[in-house]
Amino acid sequence: MTIALISPNKNAYSETFIQAHKERLNGNIFYYYNGEIPTELEGGVIINSRRKRILDIFKGHFRLNRFSLAEQAVITSFKNNKIDLVFAEYGTTGQALLPVCKELQIPLIVHFHGFDASRKEVLKANNNYCELFEYASYVLVVSNNMYSDLLKMGCPESKLIYNVYGPREDFLEVLPNFKKQQFIAIGRFTDKKAPYYLILSFKEVLKNFPDAKMIIAGDGELWNTCKNLIHYYELGESISMPGVITKEQYIEYLKESLAMIQHSITAEDGDSEGTPVSILEASAAGVPVISTKHAGIPDVVIDRKTGLLVEEHDVQEMSIKMQELLENNTRAKELGTNAKKNISKNFSLDRHIKVLNDLIDKALKV
Repeated sequence: MTIALISPNKNAYSETFIQAHKERLNGNIFYYYNGEIPTELEGGVIINSRRKRILDIFKGHFRLNRFSLAEQAVITSFKNNKIDLVFAEYGTTGQALLPVCKELQIPLIVHFHGFDASRKEVLKANNNYCELFEYASYVLVVSNNMYSDLLKMGCPESKLIYNVYGPREDFLEVLPNFKKQQFIAIGRFTDKKAPYYLILSFKEVLKNFPDAKMIIAGDGELWNTCKNLIHYYELGESISMPGVITKEQYIEYLKESLAMIQHSITAEDGDSEGTPVSILEASAAGVPVISTKHAGIPDVVIDRKTGLLVEEHDVQEMSIKMQELLENNTRAKELGTNAKKNISKNFSLDRHIKVLNDLIDKALKV
């Protein structure tokens, strides 16, 4: 079988789940990217070439073409590569490719990840995905909240599949030492991750634990805001912002940290998380997570057993949870041990990929 795996981006550092899909899905994978109607195919192929655009413009002039130039380029590429099934990363991608799949009568599986199921303007622009739900063979979600939301939008329950990501296996091999009074956060500096709340919480921690350290890795539109906040409160000696880090660097930070921290919230525009992969990775490494009761986080972090959860926007309580582990190193180890067992048993990457491969097989047999 030949699968077109479609992603709006290519190799985004925060989209490790897409890389896992590309590497581990069964069949012959053609990886298309750069836009919800993709313009490139991995291997350096520009599918909407100048010659092809000229031909399609000619067809359009004589009304021989019912599709846009970008759609027609994808249709031609799918035909040339004998694509059997389209696997769309993000609901918005699936919606954009719906006319193409219908035209070619190709099965479509859509994987929702977060903003595509929650941001108000996205849902409005895509008419709550009514046509997509009708055509798609399966619709995958990564949190119980997302499952409920899409069910309310009208997605048939028979098509809706809850399937949380899994961390890569090398995180399960990590043995944290809990030797430093250190916390690690990683992710995009966006509204829904509210990195500024971490800074405000940690400012309170330092009043009782002046030697404690916090690393906030990643980049995004709020990076400068957070940098300025650190400067204003004179926290530069205690909080570092190394920018984008590699998986290997993240593992090294996890080895020596007391906990991974993340203060996810629902943004003003409705944007929210799915289930953050970084939280699954930290838990797999045996490092407890301190986070919020937001989206899919409570699905994978069991409060008081594998990590510690607070309400969204509760800066003071997050500070208290950090101090709880600083005061009790043994408690941190206990939570981390439980977290590793939970991820290994219930949220492995093999389990995640097996579900996807089974659904692909079913979609192609219909």
